[in-house]
Amino acid sequence: MDNKFVFAGRLLRLGLTDENGAVLGRMEDVVVAPPHGDMSPRVLGFVANVQRRRIFVSAGRVGSIGATGVALRGGSVDLRHFKARPGEVLLSSLLGRRLGDETVMDISFHPDQPVGWYVAGVALGTGRALYRRTRRVADWREVRALFDGDPLAAEVAALRYMNPTDLAASVNRLPAARRALIASAFPDDELADLLEELPEDEQVQLLEDMDIERAADVVEEMAPDDAVDLLSAMSDELRTHVLAALEPDEASSLKRLLLYDASTAGGLMTSEPVIVTPDVAVAEVLARLRDPDLPPAIAAQAFVCEPPTDTPTGRYLGMIGFQRLMREPPSHPVSRCISDPGWVPPELGEREVAERLAAYNLIAVAVCDEAGRLVGAVTVDDVLDRVLPIGWRRRR
Repeated sequence: MDNKFVFAGRLLRLGLTDENGAVLGRMEDVVVAPPHGDMSPRVLGFVANVQRRRIFVSAGRVGSIGATGVALRGGSVDLRHFKARPGEVLLSSLLGRRLGDETVMDISFHPDQPVGWYVAGVALGTGRALYRRTRRVADWREVRALFDGDPLAAEVAALRYMNPTDLAASVNRLPAARRALIASAFPDDELADLLEELPEDEQVQLLEDMDIERAADVVEEMAPDDAVDLLSAMSDELRTHVLAALEPDEASSLKRLLLYDASTAGGLMTSEPVIVTPDVAVAEVLARLRDPDLPPAIAAQAFVCEPPTDTPTGRYLGMIGFQRLMREPPSHPVSRCISDPGWVPPELGEREVAERLAAYNLIAVAVCDEAGRLVGAVTVDDVLDRVLPIGWRRRR
């Protein structure tokens, strides 16, 4: 299969594999969003049959598409049954569609990593069904009406191309009923990005209009520190239901973070910074920091610890910034270039955390327990969220 253009018809029935090449299931469909302006329809994800279930695989989880199918970048898959959201288009539903005297034979899309995949063209054919052959491949703009949806789909498509901060400001100005409708049409990961930019009370309002399973899916897509802030703002009853619906490992991690006071380092920190052992090569650390899904403040440095590397880790050894890594030989272990700006305890107040970040010109600071194990990291953007006046998001 061409690396530049992938045809949906050829992709269907090929395999879905994990990062190690093990087959998880087979591909069944491609989900796209309607076009917006001159932007072609964007691939939101794929439908796969795994363990006799039709599930959704987000485009952000996909590492590559090749002759053998779709390979994931890592992690587990959500085995909940797939259900199309308002405005989403399944490419299989377009195959065989008549356009004048021509018929849609296939649809191609091309990779634009790290951004994603976009529809490129539509293969059109003529003739009777048994003898139909592709006559030409039309640019998607020529058959744009094929992908256009209803007004809600068009509105959602326009919002998807906005920066999350600007998106939050736009959604915040909508009536409550319209906000809930827009939220129902967003994929879980994009809705999580939106929620992280809204005040906690408005986040809760949106989640209260969803079923518990959907709310849990969105919370799982959020950064741990943002998810904890949201859970803290919920009623006790809603928080209990959402935690019960989360994956056990995710629920356990968030429950641990909920134990800390919100105005301390423990309440500000994320439990998922980039953590490596001292023997890992510089090149491997750089590869992890280049992950497009990492927030900028998290991707600015890696924390070095003795095993295990899940928080709470083994003994914390220090950190290494992205710029320093760029100046080191790729084959060197990170143990040769560790810096030690110190760490803070989870009980340290938010003002003292801000002072530590400012004093040492840090983008993030390690948070360790009494045994010297890394339990998380506080990033400068989280501190800004706390020190800015209440309601500052509503002033944008």
